[in-house]
Amino acid sequence: MAIFIIVLLVIFLVVLATCITIVPQAHAYVVERLGAYQGTWNVGLHVKMPFIDRIARRVNLKEQVCDFPPQPVITKDNVTMQIDSIVFFMITDPRLFSYGVENPILAIENLTATTLRNIIGDMELDQTLTSREIINTKMRATLDEATDPWGIKVTRVELKNITPPAAIRDAMEKQMKAEREKREAILRAEGVKQATILESEGKKASQILNAEAEKQATILAAEAQKEKEIREAEGRAEAIRQVQQANADGIRMIKDAGADEAVLRIKSLEAFTRAADGKATKIIVPSEIQGLAGLVSSLKAVGEKE
Repeated sequence: MAIFIIVLLVIFLVVLATCITIVPQAHAYVVERLGAYQGTWNVGLHVKMPFIDRIARRVNLKEQVCDFPPQPVITKDNVTMQIDSIVFFMITDPRLFSYGVENPILAIENLTATTLRNIIGDMELDQTLTSREIINTKMRATLDEATDPWGIKVTRVELKNITPPAAIRDAMEKQMKAEREKREAILRAEGVKQATILESEGKKASQILNAEAEKQATILAAEAQKEKEIREAEGRAEAIRQVQQANADGIRMIKDAGADEAVLRIKSLEAFTRAADGKATKIIVPSEIQGLAGLVSSLKAVGEKE
């Protein structure tokens, strides 16, 4: 009897242990009771009813990445290319994810391929190669709307690689080479143009500086000549002033010595005599001096008679 009780106790403990479940972080468990949806277990400790409850699906709530193989697409100008895409998504509703679609990853892959073909079909090759961001935005919006009933949210879509046909790649490489050669020729011509302009500007600046130097030299020479003439004029004026000052001083000395009017007139006559020292052919003598000269002659004759 005791052994039977022990066996029952062990079975009870084993069953109890199987009924206790711990849900880890960023996960959710979908539980069914008798085949019908019972509820969703979030993070923590949970106990299920033995034999009638079961965990139908363990759902990862982290953001997940699906790298799908390259898909063949045709552009608007009938160019077939291979496009490799990556889809980032996360599960927002474990119940819809479990019962919305049979194989969610396969459904996302097929939906991505069809959406990509629809978008690329409306674009030409050049536009496809330069509009990655536009394609990514359109695909994300379309996929997010389509996967919403499945409890999936598409957070981001990226075009990993776009591979045009080999002939198109060769033509693009030739076009790029021609474009680079064109840029090189333009840059070389621009360099020659800039060098010519700089050389012309240098010559122009040199001529301007030479003309300015000649102008400054002419101005300085004129100023020096002007200064010389001013100094010479000042010298002549000073000489005249000194002569006049000497004459004035002589007259002043005669007056201070008490000379009368007759002496002054005789001095004036002597001055006229020196002025006519063989260098003048005609001299005009004032009447007063003529009278004085006659007087002097008379006095000289009287002296001789005596």
